[in-house]
Amino acid sequence: MASFEHPYVPKDLELHDYVPCFLSQSEIVAPYLVVSVVVVALVWILSGRASKILLIDRLLMCWWAFTGLTHIILEGYFAFSPDFYKEKTPFFLAEVWKEYSKGDSRYAGRDSAIVTVEAVTAVIEGPACLLAIYAIASKKAYSHTLQLAICLGQLYGCLIYFITAFLEGDNFSASPFYYWTYYIGANGWWVLIPSLIAIRSWKKINAAFQGRTKKTKAN
Repeated sequence: MASFEHPYVPKDLELHDYVPCFLSQSEIVAPYLVVSVVVVALVWILSGRASKILLIDRLLMCWWAFTGLTHIILEGYFAFSPDFYKEKTPFFLAEVWKEYSKGDSRYAGRDSAIVTVEAVTAVIEGPACLLAIYAIASKKAYSHTLQLAICLGQLYGCLIYFITAFLEGDNFSASPFYYWTYYIGANGWWVLIPSLIAIRSWKKINAAFQGRTKKTKAN
């Protein structure tokens, strides 16, 4: 079998039987963005047909649909496909991770911390995100508690992701472009948005308890 030199850093990373990407960066990123937009648009349209759902809640439903499917499909594939870099066909999910590994070669190298975080995210947080859509749409009492829990899980995963990279030298990107685009840019949204949602849900939960306490005292 032909042996190919991988594009990842460090160069001495051993990836036996590595097969280069069949698709270009645009052929990988564009379909992902298009599918994501379609999913968000569908959730937005469907949520608009439901009665009395606030604008912010409709936006949150779109976010949870996007992030939940990303966790389950993309991250789930990575977690349970250790040989994705050996894929000999242009299978899209394998191509995604071959490309993303240019921003963080720990994915191609199957770093144990990364695999663990991604597996937990795919199996637990992914389905929980989809449950959050239902909870918001049906106005369940546990909606904000669930959203807060998911956000804390996502933020914890991001902390593990960034801190372990820092402790190991933060030298896993093929170039500054991939570092800022994939490693920082792609993951930054999972720090910013969950932080904002966590703050909102925390306030909502506190307000609910305060209201209940005042009502109890009044009685």
